[in-house]
Amino acid sequence: MGNGSYFGPLTVCAVYASAEQLPLLKKLGVQDSKALTDTRIITIAKQLLQHVPHSVINLMPEKYNEVQPTMSQGKMKALLHNQVLDQLLKKIAPEKPKAILVDQFELPSTYFKHISDQKVQVKENVHFQTKGESHHLAVAAASIIARYYFLKTLADMTSVSGYPIPSGAGANVDLIAAEMYRQGGLELLGKYTKLHFANTQKAIRLADR
Repeated sequence: MGNGSYFGPLTVCAVYASAEQLPLLKKLGVQDSKALTDTRIITIAKQLLQHVPHSVINLMPEKYNEVQPTMSQGKMKALLHNQVLDQLLKKIAPEKPKAILVDQFELPSTYFKHISDQKVQVKENVHFQTKGESHHLAVAAASIIARYYFLKTLADMTSVSGYPIPSGAGANVDLIAAEMYRQGGLELLGKYTKLHFANTQKAIRLADR
């Protein structure tokens, strides 16, 4: 979550849902997060956090910008997925899931190559599915929680920065980034944005007008 947004973190979540919990997820309204409003996502996520084991990693812009020059966003996402899965498996141990479903963003062979240098590699019973959140409730629940954390971080950034921090990468984003650049240059922008996006150069051009 957040990989297409100029402002904000890159957020990854893993959820463990036993067969017994699936009716509860349905009752809470869990579905593909793209079909839900942000208000509804926040409501559902708060309930999910109380009922399902989960792990979340919120990679903030400053850390993102530090590691981004050394790896692709695909590798970054693979490492984060591997890490949240490891954290979740430790959290639910000794219980083990029958299978792990990853919302596919790269070929499985590429994903496993990305994590091949990691001390811990979660590979057992790992399956991949494009548009995974529309195929399984656990993936949909993870996406909802990730979106909730992403939105919460944007709200926190708005409070701290004094700027209305939006999601996405459209023209409104460039205008706010330009104002921020005028105030504090790339140092300030780097605390809130993914600097390698084309929006950075657009913001600089706007700021220099």
